[in-house]
Amino acid sequence: MNLCDIKTIKGIMKTFGIEFRKEFGQNFLTNNLVVESIADECCFGQSKTVLEIGPGIGTLTKELCERYENVIAFEIDKSLIPVLGYTLGSYGNLTLINEDVMKANLHAALDKYMDGGVSVCANLPYYITTPILMMLLESGISFDYITIMIQAEVADRLCAKAGKGDYGAITAVLNYYGEAERILDVPAADFVPAPKVNSSVVRIKLHKENPYHPIDEKLFFRVIKASFEQRRKTLLNGLSNGMSDFSKEEIAQAIEACGHRPDIRGEKLSTGEFVDLANKLYEIKNK
Repeated sequence: MNLCDIKTIKGIMKTFGIEFRKEFGQNFLTNNLVVESIADECCFGQSKTVLEIGPGIGTLTKELCERYENVIAFEIDKSLIPVLGYTLGSYGNLTLINEDVMKANLHAALDKYMDGGVSVCANLPYYITTPILMMLLESGISFDYITIMIQAEVADRLCAKAGKGDYGAITAVLNYYGEAERILDVPAADFVPAPKVNSSVVRIKLHKENPYHPIDEKLFFRVIKASFEQRRKTLLNGLSNGMSDFSKEEIAQAIEACGHRPDIRGEKLSTGEFVDLANKLYEIKNK
């Protein structure tokens, strides 16, 4: 069964009486080469188990099941469960969970698979890309890779370098957890229904040993958030507005102690430099 064939997709939907649901951001891939490439490159075969989010009718899931020992798929849309039973029923290595992944206990679902390595591979709905990604990064689960298909402009931000226009808070935070790499661009024409924008596939290699060592992790994240809330402001003014528990003099002292000009902007700082700044602020406040 070719799940990338448009006639097949429409035939399955007609048989099961289902429609594309915009509230779940459903867009199904129709390019076999793209699907196979994602499955091949999501973790280079280093993980025995793959977590998929939003399998849809099973297009990518099928390729994952053929490559990995275990596939754990979370599908929020209950109307797709019988469809997945039809398209993927022959795969004994698939565990299908009809649940919202944002509310699920991922630790419980994945714990027994961790020794063999677990990676994430998902075509994420555009409207909830960042919340799902942050949930995965903050989960404390030692994923090998997180590979996601997302809106192309979001991929620009995730893979941006410090000092570039697309670099933002999400970039600096992501770099704390791992290294992002854009591996594939996918035009809107490769989906049904076709979205209004193009997509990209980003693979994140999670740090096994984090190279960054903030003294106070919450303070580190606060510094990043405040630095980008008003991008046109200097780092000094942005932090002064967003961190009222520090005086402007303390913030200026920390910035200069880290070797930066007082008029530098937040987007110029790398993740490591944000760690240094947060640590200096901690030291100033706790001296």
